[in-house]
Amino acid sequence: MNQKTLQVDALESEAIYILREVVAQFEKPVLLFSGGKDSITLVRLAQKAFFPAKIPFPLMHIDTGHNFPETIEFRDRLTRELGVELIVRNVQDNIDNGTVKEETGRYASRNMLQTETLLDAIEEFGFDACIGGARRDEEKARAKERIFSVRDDFGQWDEKNQRPEVFDMLNGKIDLGQNVRVFPISNWTELDVWSYIKKENIEIPSIYFAHKRKTFLRDGLIWSADDAVVFRDEEEKVEERMVRFRTVGDMSCTAAVLSNAVDIAKVVEEIRDSSISERGARIDDKRSEAAMEKRKQQGYF
Repeated sequence: MNQKTLQVDALESEAIYILREVVAQFEKPVLLFSGGKDSITLVRLAQKAFFPAKIPFPLMHIDTGHNFPETIEFRDRLTRELGVELIVRNVQDNIDNGTVKEETGRYASRNMLQTETLLDAIEEFGFDACIGGARRDEEKARAKERIFSVRDDFGQWDEKNQRPEVFDMLNGKIDLGQNVRVFPISNWTELDVWSYIKKENIEIPSIYFAHKRKTFLRDGLIWSADDAVVFRDEEEKVEERMVRFRTVGDMSCTAAVLSNAVDIAKVVEEIRDSSISERGARIDDKRSEAAMEKRKQQGYF
């Protein structure tokens, strides 16, 4: 057994402990599910944590309507095969009722608009703990996050008002109106996630592997050419490239990377050689130096 396997086993044990603590300490938890590799990993961990019983909480997707079709197809198929409840709430509904305003222009994205839909869904169902797949290595704002991250009655995050977590002691006590975001794989890295996917032979959406796709270049990044969702100037020429996606968000805010990695072993090798983080391909994070932190303060995942 090599060192990486031992490390992943230890991380798995920690995540399973956290998931069991969530069920023990909270009345109505939910797993925030996007169809991406991190939330898929959480589903496998939840299966193992509560086996032979079924996963004891629903999955919820905040659907922007701008997701990659491959991700939505995978989401529906996985939840159907596992027999778990899937709750979907749509950003389009908030746009239609006027509670949020759709962005326009070449950098328009619905990513920021998810927050209002998420907070509405938490209130609608009375969820007191939302389990997410964020990791500390992704972005510096997430590096400050506790595993049990308390949000106020407006869903907002105050990084200066978080609880110490000493010796894995997780305090789930909250006041009326508060809720907690829980991050069981907070201590994992991108490479850890892929190593676990390989070890567990977990199926993931095809867009994580190299494939031919119509794309165009903007600001040194490779954008997916989907004129129904992604704004493209006339001079931005579409070309077919061999690419894959390291992180999966909306088509309007997720860049691809050139790649020939067609299986997990080659993806792992590619990540080891990479000099940029996976969030380097998230266009929405580049709006400002503190883009992620501001979104979290407003109630984002």
